[in-house]
Formats: sequence, C-alpha cells, structure tokens
Amino acid sequence: MFTHVTVGANDIEASRRFYDAALGALGVEPGQGPDPKGRYWWRTRMGAFAIGAPIDGEPACHANGGTIGFHAKTPEMVQAFHDAGVAAGGRAIEDPPGERQGPFGPMILAYLRDPSGNKICAMHRVG
Repeated sequence: MFTHVTVGANDIEASRRFYDAALGALGVEPGQGPDPKGRYWWRTRMGAFAIGAPIDGEPACHANGGTIGFHAKTPEMVQAFHDAGVAAGGRAIEDPPGERQGPFGPMILAYLRDPSGNKICAMHRVG
C-alpha cells in the first residue's frame, strides 16, 4: 500500500544511529545517505523509510496518535528490535514486548519512541 514513510528528526545522527540499530535487528541494511536534502533512507523490497529535518525549517515533532509499524519475521526479532532501539537512545513505551490479542489474531509487539519522539513498533503475526 505504501511506497515510503518519512519522519522528522531534530538530531539526524542520533536518529540515524537509532534506526540503524532498531531496523538492523529486523534484518534491514543500514540507512543510506544523506541525500541532497539531508535525509537517510532504509530500503527493503516492501518499501522505504526515511528520516530528515523538516523541509519547512520548523522543528520536528511526533504525530500524536500516530504509529509506524515495522514487520518482524520472528518473535525474537521483535525483542531484538526493542533491545537495540533502547540501547541506541530510544525509549520503551506502553506494555513490555510480548504477545497481544488483536482483531486479526495474536501478534508479538514492541513499542518505542525514537530520539525525536516518533512512535514506532515491531510486529510479528503469530500463526
């Protein structure tokens, strides 16, 4: 459905290190960049994710109520995403990583805030 998702970052290098660690735990190659607009990009066959300073020059802020979810191939990758993200400057939020029941069945989730406050999660669907 999506080709790419971009979030704002106030400290590009802190955010790059965070996403290299957290997404690396999910098997994603390190971010490439910076591009001519100063953004870093993580690409997979399913789409792309980027961080960068807002183009309008205003400070980056997180979307209240927004979450970006990243696919985890295994339950262990969810925990690794969480641990790597926290070690790289992220903040654990909501319930601890683990299984939850959702309207589409059980899933393993871990939620973090990145260095700029963006809410992200890793999810593995059970079954």
